[in-house]
Amino acid sequence: MIDYQAARVAMVDGQVRPSDVTLYPIIEAMLHVPREVYVPLKKRPVAYVGQHIDLDNGRVILAPRILAKMLETLNIKPDDLVLDIGVALGYSAAVISRLAEAVIAVEENTEQATIAETTLGEQAADNAVIHVGPLIDGAAQHGPYDVIVIEGGVQVLPDSLLAQLKVGGRIAAIFVDGPGGQCRIGVRTDAGVSWDTAFDATAPILAGFEAEQVFSF
Repeated sequence: MIDYQAARVAMVDGQVRPSDVTLYPIIEAMLHVPREVYVPLKKRPVAYVGQHIDLDNGRVILAPRILAKMLETLNIKPDDLVLDIGVALGYSAAVISRLAEAVIAVEENTEQATIAETTLGEQAADNAVIHVGPLIDGAAQHGPYDVIVIEGGVQVLPDSLLAQLKVGGRIAAIFVDGPGGQCRIGVRTDAGVSWDTAFDATAPILAGFEAEQVFSF
């Protein structure tokens, strides 16, 4: 029998805190949210490992330290409205729901979206709303947003998604280049989005966020 509460504490103490995550609301959220209920049943024994958890459709649940560092850099406030792109089974939305006023979590896989909605309801994450639709489209009807978090790798971001961010709002995305990548944090200004590199990270590229292939002869 796995002691998931002990595993949760070990995750925070062994993975999150050593990654320079110091904001108490993030620490508290990751100690509180039972990560194991947001992963496939057969993978619950590895729910607290320090790496991405693979899903069957080429997607992943981001490693705890990666998600925590993204949230640390974004510094989500209690009155922020957050757009969470690629929520999968709901873990990231559950964590963010404890930091923000509300989170709109986008998932295009209908089966995963249904599971996420059910689990979030069971866990009383009442300020997390699942939006079913293409990840690349976001959820403009609920915006604009103070924060956008993208739960996977990207090569390009469409202007239509960036336009859903308020002026002064923040966005976090893992830009993938070959085998490596960087998490970058962007701030929207009247002129566009200004990006800074936050830390090294990589993740599978989400569908629709790939760079267009250019062929030469």
